Amino acid sequence: MKILTVHNVYQQPGGEDVVFEAEGRLLSRYGQDVVAFREDNASIQTESISQSLRLATRTIWSRSSYHKLADVISHFRPDVAHFHNTFPLISPSAYYACRQAGIPVVQTLHNYRLFCPNASFFRAGRPCEECLDHGLARSVRYGCYRGSRSASAVVASMLSVHRLLRTWADAVDRYVVLSSFARDKFIQAGLPASKMIVKPNFLEAEPGLGVHSGGYALFVGRLTEEKGIATLLEAWTRLSDIALVIAGQGPMQPQIEQYVQQRTPGNARYAGHVSREEISRLMKNSNFLIFPSRWYEGFPMTIAEAYACGTPVIASRLGAMAEIIDDGRTGLHFTPGDADDLARKVEWAWTHPNEMRDMGRNARSEYETKYTAERNYTMLVDVYQQAIQEARKPLTVP
Repeated sequence: MKILTVHNVYQQPGGEDVVFEAEGRLLSRYGQDVVAFREDNASIQTESISQSLRLATRTIWSRSSYHKLADVISHFRPDVAHFHNTFPLISPSAYYACRQAGIPVVQTLHNYRLFCPNASFFRAGRPCEECLDHGLARSVRYGCYRGSRSASAVVASMLSVHRLLRTWADAVDRYVVLSSFARDKFIQAGLPASKMIVKPNFLEAEPGLGVHSGGYALFVGRLTEEKGIATLLEAWTRLSDIALVIAGQGPMQPQIEQYVQQRTPGNARYAGHVSREEISRLMKNSNFLIFPSRWYEGFPMTIAEAYACGTPVIASRLGAMAEIIDDGRTGLHFTPGDADDLARKVEWAWTHPNEMRDMGRNARSEYETKYTAERNYTMLVDVYQQAIQEARKPLTVP
């Protein structure tokens, strides 16, 4: 099969970039013919008003990306095109380049951008669905995208234009969503249920089981408000006898460093930004992973890695986490944002090591069933076959 993969690379590399590259390597490893088309946000320049206006126009409809992609299609002639992110440089015009050439389109929905300009359904420290319930103008009122009303208006305009054009309903043959929770949200928002397939992310490399003898709880992730850092730190003020290791970087790093300095030596340690190899080592030695996120999440790779290492997870009872973590079987849930409840669950986990070891074994079984590269490859090819069949359907004449 000839597969064209398409992605707008972020200025700050994140999970979507990782998945895009990993899926491309996975497909190539199994003998598929893969060509990748990329645009990179590092090329964005908005020093002047005219540059800002050009970017706004391109976000809605990029003639440049349309023609570049059409040229790639004419030379490569793919059987299917798989999109990851089109915002802001590629734009939804790229779907129409595929449609013009008769190429089936698959779109992975890594986040909630189609119905929330800031992509996360998160505002003012908690989940927010106002754009879903009351319209995209709410995002402009609150300046949800990058704290700017004008920038939010650009994103809202792009989404509104393509709703009117029925781009989301007609120009995509199959959507890949990362959890059943996300699927339900997108159906609620109006995407056709028949076009959505739940396919979680996967681990490209097998990390192996850990021994979990390090005597600490672990947090790994970006140090931002929506990741529940404040809840984590507040909970640990009640847990003086339990060690915590924090790995990652982000805007809240100074607060983490100050917090660690004030704690009793050995109670909390900030490991900073660490390599993938070091994360794997920390995961294998930890007693359990803490995942206190306050937004719905897509599909956290950190949880998949924890499962692969046989590490149980204590996570917010919210969004995808409530689905991925089976409470009492592969980890524990706590009330989102509730530091007292998180502290209670951590204390229980610390004093019930046998039960947590059982949960770790169950977590490993979950990984082997759902999140291996082999399993993901089978699911991905099935998605492509479905998209090809969908594109061959004759148009219904009213």
